Amino acid sequence: MIIGADVVQHALGQLAGGYLNPVCFSFGWVAYSFNTIGVAVGDNRLLPLSDSPSIVINGKTGFVRENRSWVLGRLVRDFEYWMPKEVDKEVNAVLEEVHKKDTEDARKSSDYNQEPVPKCLCAGLCISVFRTSESMRPGIPIYDWVFYSGIVVSIIQLGVSVIPFILYSDFSTFMITGAGLILAMIHGALPQWKAEKWHCRRQKKTAILTTRNGAQHAIAIIGSDKHAFDLEDLASADVTGFMSTRIGSTILTILWFGLLVTVAGMKQNPWFLMAVGGIGMIQNIIVASASRRPGAHGIHLEYERCVARPKVMKALMDLEELYPHMGASLLDTFFPGKLFPKEKEYWDKAEKIAEAKDKAEKDFNKLIDGKTLVSGAMPSPASQGNPILVYSGSPV
Repeated sequence: MIIGADVVQHALGQLAGGYLNPVCFSFGWVAYSFNTIGVAVGDNRLLPLSDSPSIVINGKTGFVRENRSWVLGRLVRDFEYWMPKEVDKEVNAVLEEVHKKDTEDARKSSDYNQEPVPKCLCAGLCISVFRTSESMRPGIPIYDWVFYSGIVVSIIQLGVSVIPFILYSDFSTFMITGAGLILAMIHGALPQWKAEKWHCRRQKKTAILTTRNGAQHAIAIIGSDKHAFDLEDLASADVTGFMSTRIGSTILTILWFGLLVTVAGMKQNPWFLMAVGGIGMIQNIIVASASRRPGAHGIHLEYERCVARPKVMKALMDLEELYPHMGASLLDTFFPGKLFPKEKEYWDKAEKIAEAKDKAEKDFNKLIDGKTLVSGAMPSPASQGNPILVYSGSPV
């Protein structure tokens, strides 16, 4: 009961957010409860910080923010698990194209020795574009196998703990297991878990998640309406703790300590309790490290398209054609150095076109809202289409 505190915290981070967070009773709960005493008198945080290094980029201004959010970190870490099949297909096509070119270049080389050229595992850039769902409310997770595993394993633990009572009329193992499960459920139901997990403003904004310069993937998330999460704000993971958390954590720690003393005094059939704790610990480890889809984290996304190219600059240019400002917002991250003259000319022109489109949309919205009168009907910006940008240089 005194090992695996970090595992318990990560498992709680995975499942927290609702009234029922089935993280099973295990050997790590007492150590975790004592850690929360330090939290109660310190920064008063329950949710762990992101365990996957990543950044969040504003899709319009290009401002880069280091991500501290557990939820966004897991979205980036698990992307290859939940990405749509279309994205996987596009990435494989890019890798195949790069491998074909590398093979041709090797054959042209004077020191070519007939050996096969190894296929690269990462090349170019793939930007996957998603929109937040308008039909599903953010902050309400979808229950998946990770969630239901806690309920199933808890029932198994109770089943194992009742065996000593059936065989030896020893009720202590069942009582300790039941008490441990109840305390675990109460700990996971503290209101601050939900407040920390989805603490951010709500507004229509575009944010791009990636790991670093040189990453294979970038995830662009467009807020569909004013109720969408502001992912930039969510990335800061800045929340004020609750006084109820300080009081509740202290009381729960005392109760866990009392349970530990009770376990230490057990003299009959300790192996059944060891089995119960071992089963719970395995469940905690699996839950803490499991890959999950965005909906299970309360962020509901709808796939729109992906832009995958062997050359990063070409990928950003094509993205800019489809989504003004978005390609330019990634430029400083993936090309922090000096641009070639033709590239600079392209991006200067792209900026002017994007600003003109923004102005046209703003004027059109004013007309729709009846805030201003303009002589002559202005066509919708969407009906005008995006001007075509032409770049004659070779992307690097």
